[in-house]
Amino acid sequence: MDSSERRKSGLNLPAGMSGTSLRLETFSGSYRAISNLSSPSKSTSCSDRFIPCRSSSRLHTFGLIEKASPVKEGGNEAYFRLLKQELFGSDFGSSSPAGQGSPMSPSKNMLRFKTDHSGPNSPYSPSLFGPDSGFSNEASTPPKPPRKVPKTPHKVLDAPSLQDDFYLNLVDWSSQNVLAVGLGTCVYLWTASTSKVTKLCDLGPSDSVCSVQWTREGSYISIGTHLGQVQVWDGTQCKKVRTMGGHQTRTGVLAWSSRILSSGSRDRNILQHDLRVSTDVVSKLVGHKSEVCGLKWSHDDRELASGGNDNQLLVWNQHSQQPVLKLTEHTAAVKAIAWSPHQSGLLASGGGTADRCIRFWSTTNGNQLNHVDTGSQVCNLGWSKNVNEIVSTHGYSQNQIMVWKYPSMTKVATLTGHSLRVLYLAMSPDGQTIVTGAGDETLRFWNVFPSMKAPAPVKDTGVWSLGRTHIR
Repeated sequence: MDSSERRKSGLNLPAGMSGTSLRLETFSGSYRAISNLSSPSKSTSCSDRFIPCRSSSRLHTFGLIEKASPVKEGGNEAYFRLLKQELFGSDFGSSSPAGQGSPMSPSKNMLRFKTDHSGPNSPYSPSLFGPDSGFSNEASTPPKPPRKVPKTPHKVLDAPSLQDDFYLNLVDWSSQNVLAVGLGTCVYLWTASTSKVTKLCDLGPSDSVCSVQWTREGSYISIGTHLGQVQVWDGTQCKKVRTMGGHQTRTGVLAWSSRILSSGSRDRNILQHDLRVSTDVVSKLVGHKSEVCGLKWSHDDRELASGGNDNQLLVWNQHSQQPVLKLTEHTAAVKAIAWSPHQSGLLASGGGTADRCIRFWSTTNGNQLNHVDTGSQVCNLGWSKNVNEIVSTHGYSQNQIMVWKYPSMTKVATLTGHSLRVLYLAMSPDGQTIVTGAGDETLRFWNVFPSMKAPAPVKDTGVWSLGRTHIR
């Protein structure tokens, strides 16, 4: 069709299109265009976008009509609201009134398949967002439930004449699974595997037991006496190996390294003993202004921490007779001391009634890392070797036992049962069981830590039968 024919027809057709490709027919005075676009398979030369008439669409077939969502209330609404805002902008967060169907205001059912009401929802297509929170993912792994710690002791031993004295240390558990307890003038050994009780020694009417401490190998036990002596006994043969003097008054705390035995006394001094030499004392550490009641060697034998009734926590090294650190933040006596078995140079300490705090220190630089107010007197601290948790025992006013997760210091468990201050604490060789002693003259055994291999709670065995027995 040339230009004169295009002007005659009144249509502005593209060049190359003939008049035969478009035909006009008249029906009742109106024109209707019939184009080859209605049959795409027959024409591929010219086409344009197909914009359907929304009013003639069968929206009900695809579930696009405006109606209430069959999905559970709150189930997918947050997801589709966010999806619409991403696709259409923040101005389209709310749907238009029902029935309008404006493309500029899309229906809330716009991108949703029609729901089949004939059967239950498929378990393999969970909602992307849970019903409780618009952004919680149901497909994510549920949080691990907290470890359960038994609230009652699985064994109780009567311990008559167990003294109610904050400054003494009368209970220790050896690496060979033998528990030593100082009762009055005597020391008794309780074998955990057989429940056999053996009387190790009797100091006589003029003396009494103030502290007991096993060597790391568990063969020998040291005993501090009221008269200031330090005795070393063979725990297997029940024979005294050596008696060492040096203190002027009671020896309330003992601590073994691999080679050195340290003793703390009411005379404010710390004495170092070496069984390989003939002299009783190899060195003397002077720094406390009141009775020494806490004493612990680090696991690598490089540092010795001491606590006293002067509220001081001192740290000593192997080569100096002066403390390398003086930590004075506690406001009461420092008896509870524990070194971390998981991190070198990490030290925990607990204060008495006026302080009530557990404090954590870096002995590398002397900085206080953290502290927590426990609400009552801190008598003992024990750091689990199986997990990074701490157990603390307490006196006034709640007499409780608490298990803490480090470093968050969230409470894992709070155990009660003693009627007086829980002054004594020791841990089993496998690190799962603790024994606590109090002025109520009982020793109580608690399963508080998991085993090193399996995180499951420790189960009771036949050896740990319920009930109360006597340790002597």
